[in-house]
Amino acid sequence: MALSRIWSAFIIIAIVAAAAVFIAGNEKQVFAAMVTGKKGDSVQVKEMTIAGADPLLLGKLVSSQRVQQGDLIYKKDGGKIVAVKLQVANGIIDTCWDAVDICLKLVGILSLFIGFMSIAEKAGGIRLLSKIAGPFFSRLFPGVPQGHPAMGHMIMNFSANLLGLDNAATPFGLKAMASLQELNTSKETASDAQIMFLCLHAAGLNIIPISVIAIRASQHASNPTDVFIPCMIVTFVGTVTAMLVVSFKQKINLLQPVIVLWVLGISAVIALLVFYVASLNAAGIQSFSGVLSNGLILLVFLLIVLGGVYKKIDVFDAFIEGAKSGFETAIRIIPYLVGILVAVSMLRTSGAFDVAINAIKSFFALWGADTRFVEGLPTALIRPLSGGAARGMMVSTMTTYGPDSFASRLSGIFQGASDTTFYVIAVYFGSVNIKNTRYAIGAMLLADLAGIITAILLAYLFFG
Repeated sequence: MALSRIWSAFIIIAIVAAAAVFIAGNEKQVFAAMVTGKKGDSVQVKEMTIAGADPLLLGKLVSSQRVQQGDLIYKKDGGKIVAVKLQVANGIIDTCWDAVDICLKLVGILSLFIGFMSIAEKAGGIRLLSKIAGPFFSRLFPGVPQGHPAMGHMIMNFSANLLGLDNAATPFGLKAMASLQELNTSKETASDAQIMFLCLHAAGLNIIPISVIAIRASQHASNPTDVFIPCMIVTFVGTVTAMLVVSFKQKINLLQPVIVLWVLGISAVIALLVFYVASLNAAGIQSFSGVLSNGLILLVFLLIVLGGVYKKIDVFDAFIEGAKSGFETAIRIIPYLVGILVAVSMLRTSGAFDVAINAIKSFFALWGADTRFVEGLPTALIRPLSGGAARGMMVSTMTTYGPDSFASRLSGIFQGASDTTFYVIAVYFGSVNIKNTRYAIGAMLLADLAGIITAILLAYLFFG
């Protein structure tokens, strides 16, 4: 029900905002941009006469064909100056294709990893993982019987997330949701265990934000790795916040010795990895991350196959059985993904998102606060809606303000700090046909808010 209200609000706000923009005459093509527009198209925003133009802008246009200021591009067109901006998201029609394209790409990945998970289950590997982490997870997930396969699936998902293995984390996570759904007595309503799992997953505890570092390096930042430690701290704060919020709602006592010892142990391992990675340069971090992540995937595959052979099961048959499930899961989430991506697209192309950013900046400026952080805020606000859009927003921030600017560094921290909340909600709950998400969205957004506040504070602490 919560997702339904939010989705409806997104649609209504987007259409009302577009109508307001059209009536004000700021953008005559806004309706076409929302429905049939394509990402990267030039959308005319306003025009002015040469006589009425800013002399500084006019001076720049004398020696250049175009001048970019923020997200607007000014061009001379005869006796007038036209301002256009590049469309930042596809319209409704192409977004539907985007959703299907994402799911089709997921088919292969899901089939591969869920196929290997099927071998691991039949060989008893998932049950073994469940026993190892059972003492800790049984406290956080009291409704899941000790030794249940869901425990192993969740461990695989959290481990993949921790190492930034997105391609592996999604199949493991979907398998965990399916396992938890078997224990769910109300099939259309999210269980306590599913909410706890998804909130911890969405918080996105991650050791090395390799994609952020790679993008910063490609934009020629003087020190691409300078956001590494802030990113790790922010994901840790977000994960702890999610655990606290959900535990409070579910009346779980987090001060139990087993939980405290496990959290301290995980923190110690993270601290050691951070200490080591912090001593590396950008090239060293990318090399270490590649060896660690790719090596671990291959090691997991090797151990699973060896376990299957040792247990004398039909390994390939087990793989095919699981792979079929991966295909079915990918097809099942298409309607959910179409719905959420279309709503996000409408918000971005209608101008509603720009209005929200300008309102936030004006609010803080009114109180005399330092508003530098607002220039990096678009990445944080779009991140819960779309990971790809947030990545594009981060690149746009770096292009506009420079890769070593405060806004660009803060934008990088935002990008590496959490998962895509509404995408996660749509895909994971959609995969098991959950319609009532209860307080899951609220808990995730609170964790996102804690991450945003922490990111801003750390940006000022690390980068002034």
